[in-house]
Amino acid sequence: MTDLPAPEKSRQWQAVWNALETVLDPELDEPITDLDFVESCTVSPDGDVAVGLRLPTFFCAPNFSFLMVADAYDAVSAVPGVRNATVTLADHHASDEINGGVAAHAGFVGSFAGEATAELDELRRTFLTKAAMAGQDRVARPLADAGVFPEELAELTLGEMPPSEELTRLRERRQWLGLPCDDDAPLLLHVDGSRVTTEQVPLHLRRARLQRVGIETNGEYCKSLLQTRYSAAAAGRS
Repeated sequence: MTDLPAPEKSRQWQAVWNALETVLDPELDEPITDLDFVESCTVSPDGDVAVGLRLPTFFCAPNFSFLMVADAYDAVSAVPGVRNATVTLADHHASDEINGGVAAHAGFVGSFAGEATAELDELRRTFLTKAAMAGQDRVARPLADAGVFPEELAELTLGEMPPSEELTRLRERRQWLGLPCDDDAPLLLHVDGSRVTTEQVPLHLRRARLQRVGIETNGEYCKSLLQTRYSAAAAGRS
């Protein structure tokens, strides 16, 4: 991959990989590294980084695809020691527009001139809102299943929850959305940031559960499509 000495190569490559781990598929709320969307990642001795991405189908939505490529570019470019970053998407119907637009810092509208009418901040917010709702189910569901009453769940705060990856994930999604995420913040919140009342807890948790199941089901489906697509491609080359 590079001519760097092994320890130095490992540090720089790992720093780039750690940056890629922060990049999410906006719809699935999972890192592109966990989804196996990163096909290649190389680092030169001079700090030039080239990342290749791939997606489950040729027709994955251009807006989601653009977000992942652009976010990966921003994340890698911010790594200390990286001089130049190139992030490209392969095997996609809009690869040329996406790759060219990200390289030119043109934004989504500039990359799809005459087709796109708005940037993707609102789309990102929509899916992070869904992820935050699903996160409430991940954190609160074990308590509800253990018999904790709605009046107790309505009063719980994030600071009263035991540390976990899911709790950290929930805090991060809320922080991005500008929702309360400190220790005093209620565990259960509506999308507008208001506290869920005792009477609202059962319906709120059902909605959170449906959101979580939908996201996770889509995630498993996409992973299966990706595996099938590229396993077939590999078999065709052999």
